[in-house]
Amino acid sequence: MTGDPTDWITVASVPGLGALSIKRLWEGGWTPEKLLSADLPELQRLGLKPKTIDALSSLPKGGNPPIQCKVERALEWLNHTPEAAILPITSPDYPELLREIADPPPVLFCKGNLSALNLPQLAMVGSRNPSATGLRNAYNFSSYLAQHGLIINSGLALGIDAAAHQGCVDHNCATVAVLGTGMATLYPSRNRKLAEQILNAEGVLVSEYFPDVPPLAANFPKRNRIISGMSAGVLVVEAALKSGSLITARMAVEQNRDVFAIPGPLNNPMSKGCHMLIRNGAHLVESAEEIIAEIGHILGVFSAEVRVKDGPEQNELIEHLSASEQVLLDSIGYEQQKLDQIVINTGFPMHEVAQILVSLELKGLIAQSMGGYIRL
Repeated sequence: MTGDPTDWITVASVPGLGALSIKRLWEGGWTPEKLLSADLPELQRLGLKPKTIDALSSLPKGGNPPIQCKVERALEWLNHTPEAAILPITSPDYPELLREIADPPPVLFCKGNLSALNLPQLAMVGSRNPSATGLRNAYNFSSYLAQHGLIINSGLALGIDAAAHQGCVDHNCATVAVLGTGMATLYPSRNRKLAEQILNAEGVLVSEYFPDVPPLAANFPKRNRIISGMSAGVLVVEAALKSGSLITARMAVEQNRDVFAIPGPLNNPMSKGCHMLIRNGAHLVESAEEIIAEIGHILGVFSAEVRVKDGPEQNELIEHLSASEQVLLDSIGYEQQKLDQIVINTGFPMHEVAQILVSLELKGLIAQSMGGYIRL
């Protein structure tokens, strides 16, 4: 075996040779050096595709410019990018759990703190268009879990992924972001600042794709196996019945990982995927502590006796509300309520509702979000 990334990225560039095939060959003793030096009869006996055999046969003679150019560009990225690394599957920095799945990436392109890759990880996934409650749950769960010893792993997508990463970096905790593009074409572009924050918080960006690979729809579901594969469990915060998050949960089950799901309101389409997972055996969780209680002993992570301080307890604040404030607070649920609906629910005049909303918001009991109000 070898840790030379040049050999590994060369093999990873060969057409028709996917992650599953490369792992099968590697476990059978066919290291990159051996593949690249094999003669034609040997390659034919391996049962490889004709285009794969042609590519491998041409490489030692310098007769495959497309592959050679691809390898050169990858090495150029490595040599000119701060904190960059290319990890072959044989590297001691390669995530141990990921190496065990059926089709691990033969190489990982990384940027940032490599030590985070082999620390205890929990994947957190969900909708790109979540509710305000979903965003808050993702942020709060990731903040708590990160501060209690878990590395949160997600896909740097909009919505739940971004909230999960943000909950870590805001508390200066490392997080792992698995990209569905190459490192040089980070997507979505609006999360570039978040990617910088991840690196500044000793986190790491990871991709199996060569640096210049653009956003391709087929690559994002494929990268989900890495998110689940590096993790001891997967938490689905919010998901529709047809979503990439359910693909990640399915892959987690296939990889023998724990799956957790947060239940939600019956009328929220983003809750239906979580409810289906729970019916099919996923752990129903209502607090981050439940996740630590379930998998913490396996990972060496234990819940602290003292919880993270979130400020004054809501019960104390509620005890000192006026009658009108209490009525209005009771009328606002944990999903978004528009102003006109609150007026109808309470029967109060519009101007009085507006005044009470300001008071409740200043007390930290409600928040304005996306044109409405939610209870905190």
